[in-house]
Amino acid sequence: MTRIYPHIVVAKFGGTSVADFDAMNRSAAIILADHHVRLVVLSASAGVTNLLVELAAGLESRDRQDKIETLRAIQHNIISRLKQPEAIGQEIDHLLENISRLAETAASAPSAALSDALVSHGELMSSLLFVEVLRERGVETEWFDARKVIRTNDHFGCAEPVIGATAELAEKQLRPRIEQALIITQGFIGSDAAGHTTTLGRGGSDYTASLLGEALQADRVDIWTDVAGIYTTDPRIVPQAQRIDEISFSEASEMATFGAKVLHPATLLPAMRKNIPVFVGSSKDPSAGGTRVCCNAENPPRYRALAVRRKQTLLKLHSVNAQPAHAFLADMFAILSRHHVAMDLVTTSETSIALILNSTGATSGEADTLTTSLLTELSSHCRVDVEADLALVTLIGNTLSHTAGICQPVFAGMEHHPVRMICHGASSHNLCFLLPADAADSAIKTLHRSLFE
Repeated sequence: MTRIYPHIVVAKFGGTSVADFDAMNRSAAIILADHHVRLVVLSASAGVTNLLVELAAGLESRDRQDKIETLRAIQHNIISRLKQPEAIGQEIDHLLENISRLAETAASAPSAALSDALVSHGELMSSLLFVEVLRERGVETEWFDARKVIRTNDHFGCAEPVIGATAELAEKQLRPRIEQALIITQGFIGSDAAGHTTTLGRGGSDYTASLLGEALQADRVDIWTDVAGIYTTDPRIVPQAQRIDEISFSEASEMATFGAKVLHPATLLPAMRKNIPVFVGSSKDPSAGGTRVCCNAENPPRYRALAVRRKQTLLKLHSVNAQPAHAFLADMFAILSRHHVAMDLVTTSETSIALILNSTGATSGEADTLTTSLLTELSSHCRVDVEADLALVTLIGNTLSHTAGICQPVFAGMEHHPVRMICHGASSHNLCFLLPADAADSAIKTLHRSLFE
């Protein structure tokens, strides 16, 4: 049978794009302007996930009720603008009751699994409301629970998708529905093999869209956010930042990994595997254009962009025994591996290791990376120093580790900034500096002025 829609675009809308009734209507107009859009992935409305994360951490009764009433107001401000609010209002109230019950449990017995179950309600509510907005426009649409197809492991708070199972489930359950109606689903959430709700980490809705694009072999994945594309740095830090019209997967992936907020760090991996172009644009001003992310960008520049990643921790391990360097390194990495610590950036000497811990990804706050058991075991083998409240500033470019003269202008720009650690050489696309958090914006402004303006 010939498919009705041989070309499929997956469109994802972020929190600001579904923040309220007017934002949802702007997003609906974008969808209806492109008949190739058959699958829509939504984040929670702006601010909702933060409230749910606070509830999941466990709050006293009064604080808990304040947060829930704020959540209720966000949802009912949208419901009140609908022509027929009664049915969906009851459904949203049922989800708010679930949130209240789970938050009460979290106050006495918080857990990562409970946190994921609670935080998932943000996307469930926004997607249900968005379906009603579309139906009022006369669109044939269907709400779909992403947990039926996004299969993950049980690493709650930052689960990893099971690619093969996700592709199989998407083909079986999503493909037939796409032929019949516009499908609205949730980003960020999935389920493990036992059916427990999981999350893909903060900002994971982008990742969901890319995973589903890969599974359905989509022609394009559109990421609609609050900025018109990817810029040479965060325009909120440097107003002179310039939009990048076309960028390669590898460059954009480096930017996301090192803190650019436009994309989730893992977003581009599924798209890269199937060579699916990704478009990034603004739902507030879709006519402004955006950035196309593809396999190879034409004439890539030496310096592409600057990114900053905050909430970084520097862990320094110093050998106190006269053991060979290779044995010390092997022992330390084995301990970190047993405690599931992702070694982000690492520098080593004969008797010490310095590594950066990134705590910006998981839904459960700091994700308890530096647990008491980890520090106790490390301290039995070496001297441990921990320095928090740092920021990682990264210069992204091309052939940086193979081109002469790269470091001079960069180091000159960093001359008056207190650098705690430098990483360069492992990738030809980045040069990283670890700084005190309060020095990061100044470093970004200085480097942007000297390298991009």
